[in-house]
Amino acid sequence: MSTDHLHDHGPGDHSHSAVSHSYELPNLPESVDIFDTTLRDGSQQEGLSLTVNDKLRVAEQLDHLGVTFIEGGWPGANPKDDEFFRRAPSELKLTTSTLVAFGSTRRAGVRTEDDDTLRKLIEAHTSVVCIVAKSWDRHVTDALRTSLDEAVAMVADSVEFLRRYDKRVFVDAEHFFDGHHHNRDFALRVVEAAEVAGAESVVLCDTNGGNLPDDIGLAVADVHSRSNVQVGIHCHNDAGCAVANSITAVQAGATQVQGCVNGYGERAGNADLSAAIPNLSMKLNIRTIPPERLERLTPVSHHIAELVNIAPNPQQPYVGSSVFATKAGLHSSAMARRRDLYEHVEPTLVGNGPRVVVSELSGRSTLDMKATELGLELDGEILGRVLDELKRLEHEGYHFEVADGSLELLLRRAAGWEPDYFSVESFRVITDHGARSAGVGTPGLAGAPDATTEATVKVCIGTERMVATAEGNGPVNALDAALRQAIGSLYPALSRVHLTDYRVRVLDTGHGTGAVTRVLVDSTDGERTWTTIGVSENIIEASWQALYDSIIFGLLHAPTNG
Repeated sequence: MSTDHLHDHGPGDHSHSAVSHSYELPNLPESVDIFDTTLRDGSQQEGLSLTVNDKLRVAEQLDHLGVTFIEGGWPGANPKDDEFFRRAPSELKLTTSTLVAFGSTRRAGVRTEDDDTLRKLIEAHTSVVCIVAKSWDRHVTDALRTSLDEAVAMVADSVEFLRRYDKRVFVDAEHFFDGHHHNRDFALRVVEAAEVAGAESVVLCDTNGGNLPDDIGLAVADVHSRSNVQVGIHCHNDAGCAVANSITAVQAGATQVQGCVNGYGERAGNADLSAAIPNLSMKLNIRTIPPERLERLTPVSHHIAELVNIAPNPQQPYVGSSVFATKAGLHSSAMARRRDLYEHVEPTLVGNGPRVVVSELSGRSTLDMKATELGLELDGEILGRVLDELKRLEHEGYHFEVADGSLELLLRRAAGWEPDYFSVESFRVITDHGARSAGVGTPGLAGAPDATTEATVKVCIGTERMVATAEGNGPVNALDAALRQAIGSLYPALSRVHLTDYRVRVLDTGHGTGAVTRVLVDSTDGERTWTTIGVSENIIEASWQALYDSIIFGLLHAPTNG
């Protein structure tokens, strides 16, 4: 990164005109503080809603990972955050992390003693508080509608007030990089005011998320060269550069990195700590979390995803289920000899693992690696037959690279295994449509048909024949309920198996309602997750195939089946 010039822009100028300021980049720090804001900034993501219990559980996972600071929310902003800070002292036993309360500076024209936000920060009873301050002059004059001098005084007064209560104070300099471009002198005055008043850290925020690494590095280095306060970085991902910007900021002198595990946050999200932490730790040899806890990164990432009820991104760097997976036969053949030829880090170091993805692109070496991964020995003749069967099925519409559960069952059957838990004689699904009573149901839909679905399954376990009928909110739910009713008493482990997602894709839309459909079912037993697949012109048949494989897979891997 070049440091020959600083960018300084006049009002309304978004071009990069050079000025004469220059400075040297500092040496890389030995360590940085990791500040997670999932419970505050991350919870602003569209579709993400946390209960107080959820927030407590997420905080426990962040402490388990070993982040330095956990921002718990904004006391006084809503009843949920008030309850969280009220319950946290007795219910949240942090062993590594420090809880932080978030707020803002005093309001313009209001004394610190009379400001409700500052009072709520005191009452939150956290040792550390983080307050946001405007550092872009246009936000001060156009949004706050006050003077630049008053904005600087708001920062200084608020920090001094909180320090009188022995609080460790961080200041989030909001829109700092845009402010630094537009009016560098004012942005630096905000930093100086916070430092002189006793702030422990000033966090430079790319609030709109639109800056690129060079701009971030230049501005951070500028602040670092003229200040003794700890410099932090807080990046949003609107330009897709949040992690890169955070790393560049550390290279320029920042020693606190703010973000969210899994990159949660409003709009495009915050810097993804699941990527920033291993990049800093493993690529730059900078201490972030306790080194022995780095292997917790993937489990914690996935656990938090479950808590916030957002499916993990399989392509997420370091922690995604697909990021150490190999599909192409040529790569798999090479990996069989040297795995590190296609892995930029050892997957187990971040709690992840390599995975062989099998598809119609696979060769025998890929199938052999997958079989070995499952503890199966398949000779060349069997591998050849499996490969031919795999290509035939994928031509029909199967997609085994996303159906790990069905693929495993296919390989085990090729090795001679056959499930003997139960055999299916038949199944039937009936959907009845009846008219709703007038005035009952959804407003505006009185008299619309009201459907009920009933499924009957007939199965045999040994010599015993079982028939069960159940209702559900759809055919798959009804079939699942009927099958569990038939065999659940003999296989109590089945109670731990739950279907978590159901997806349908029409493969040949040109055939209209007669098109082939592909059904994918995601399931979990609380310890592992798997996906199974069914393909048919009959969507009920395709659903049954995926459901059947899911149940068989769950029973196969259950600790006990009876």
